[in-house]
Amino acid sequence: MHPLTVNPPHSPVEPVTEVLHGVPITDFYRWLEDQESVRTRDWLAAQTHYARTYLDSLPGRERIRERIRELLDVETYDSMQRIGDRYVFRKRAPGQEQPCIFLREGRDGEDRLLIDPADRRTGNHTAVKPLRLSPDARLLLYEVKEGGERTGTFELFDIEKRERLPDALPRGYLRGFCFALDGRSFYYVHEPIGANESTHPAAYHHLLSTSFHEDRKIFCPRQSESLRLHIVPGENLLGFLVLRFRDTTSTDFFLWPVNCENAPELVIENADYKFGPLFQKDRILAITDRDCPNSRIVEVQPRNGREAEFVDVVPAIDCPIREWAVTSDRIYVGYTRGVRSEIRVFDLRGVRLGELPIAETDTVRIIGASTQSDELWFEQESFVTPIQIRRYSSETGESQAWAARSIPFRSQDYEHTQIWFPAKDGTRIPMFLVGRRNLMGTRALPTVMTSYGGFGVPMTPQFSVFVSFLMEQGCRFALPNIRGGSEFGVDWHNAAKRRNRQVAIDDFLSAAEWLIENGRTTPRDLAIFGGSNSGLLVGAALTQRPDLFRAVVCMVPMLDMLRYHLFDNAEVWVDEFGTADDPEDFPALTRYSPYHQVRDGVGYPATMIVSGDADRNCNPLHARKMTARLQAANASEHPIFLDYNTFRGHSPVLPLSERVAALTDRMAFLCEQLGLRT
Repeated sequence: MHPLTVNPPHSPVEPVTEVLHGVPITDFYRWLEDQESVRTRDWLAAQTHYARTYLDSLPGRERIRERIRELLDVETYDSMQRIGDRYVFRKRAPGQEQPCIFLREGRDGEDRLLIDPADRRTGNHTAVKPLRLSPDARLLLYEVKEGGERTGTFELFDIEKRERLPDALPRGYLRGFCFALDGRSFYYVHEPIGANESTHPAAYHHLLSTSFHEDRKIFCPRQSESLRLHIVPGENLLGFLVLRFRDTTSTDFFLWPVNCENAPELVIENADYKFGPLFQKDRILAITDRDCPNSRIVEVQPRNGREAEFVDVVPAIDCPIREWAVTSDRIYVGYTRGVRSEIRVFDLRGVRLGELPIAETDTVRIIGASTQSDELWFEQESFVTPIQIRRYSSETGESQAWAARSIPFRSQDYEHTQIWFPAKDGTRIPMFLVGRRNLMGTRALPTVMTSYGGFGVPMTPQFSVFVSFLMEQGCRFALPNIRGGSEFGVDWHNAAKRRNRQVAIDDFLSAAEWLIENGRTTPRDLAIFGGSNSGLLVGAALTQRPDLFRAVVCMVPMLDMLRYHLFDNAEVWVDEFGTADDPEDFPALTRYSPYHQVRDGVGYPATMIVSGDADRNCNPLHARKMTARLQAANASEHPIFLDYNTFRGHSPVLPLSERVAALTDRMAFLCEQLGLRT
């Protein structure tokens, strides 16, 4: 294997010890939390030089880069919006750095360019995305992002005049938005960057071409820490959803007839259950898990100051609702049953009419619908088939492809199978194995594995350029359906939630052990990867069982689980993870927090940690501190380095050239460590 002959940059150890619930906790690299300090910037520059010294010298990089560009540089469509016969969407043509916003008049009309981010002349990191059309389809709300930031600037575009309006909301978080029916004003909830922390979220009404200082405040919830206010758009009604994040999440819901002088009416107060409302004309439909963990669709009937009545429209079944949408004449409800996608069709009163035909190997996600149309839009993909956007019409009863990614990948050469393995506690867990037909069988192969294990997110077949490239090189892909997801109901999620998080990690480690014990791979040939919550998963796996893995790619992760909730808006995840402030959560977090489980003198796998300045979901302090700690503790000769980018964040909006370069680095690293041909 290619060695990294220079030592990693020195990271000064400056211990900070705190006593939490009677237990002393030492943080060796607290100083790296200060992202803008001169010391941190100098450290990042040294780490980048160190990483590039290794990555730029890996063999086969140009061949890898050429293939990655072939796989990524294809026409893509997303972010569909439709009013009447007017379709607005985002499309990227081959060779373009960023996608543009296009208009199509009629389902089969010509795609006409509306907004090209390159025209702003602010660089390749500027990205745009359509968010909402006005009821008359004349105005478009769209978002402008710089790099992978969570925040954005929100602008209006007059489609008829082909011009941008002056009514723009500055960089921040848009929590709610609704055009007025006349198209001359809009309602919004906006949290600008740099606002005073004491600024309380409120909903406003803005008349076009007037100053935002003149906007009328129409709703302001009672004050509370960790509060979010959202608008539920309707024709004659607006809903205000107030979420309060304490130890658990509670919800208030208010109704307001548009332009009414009275205060909004409280319909639901301090609900300790999930509640997601949607207006269907003057009806209030909602998804809720009140009295049913798997959730149901109900009609909400307000009762003059008393608790609203919930009337079942789509009752709960034996698997959880993943998503739902309402058109002019149908309700579509998406489920994950085991590892299969299912979309059931109901009329507006809840009478079941059937279900959409979905191949057993495909994953389907509802992406769009309007109560003014009979069209449903959904994405469909599999392990070996790239995403395509499909349109279903209840009028014709047919599903048609609307756009597909023509990726040059020989799907017919690959297959998948499913095995079941025993978890640490004996629970049987399924795992997908995917690879080349002529290699699958039971022989030992270089293998890459990932999973998620949190937030009830199910792991179903999806197409990945990351995985596809490695399979082309002879690698097997493993995807265990560990607990923390919802493949087998809400209990599957709860089994690895909060103080039970170690269950998800144990399941993941059991999957690795099964692959090795059953001759599918060896520790020398096994790599793991993951991002965000999955980055936490692989970070925990590499610190608890470094002997099982040769290489790790840990992307935009959370790793310091004793301090994660103190940064950005991460306190909203308290219900999923718990916090070190809670004496009952603290022991579990301490036992698995990857940053705190690194041990001096241990030989760790080759590890690539990926992050960037713009990440405000999983603050990059996690990646910086973990890199320093692992480099100092590592007793192996395997490289441990940080791949860091000023513009990288949690949003996947980097320009094509940087995406190609980043994936080239990851593939070159894994190919080198696993001995794959390139």
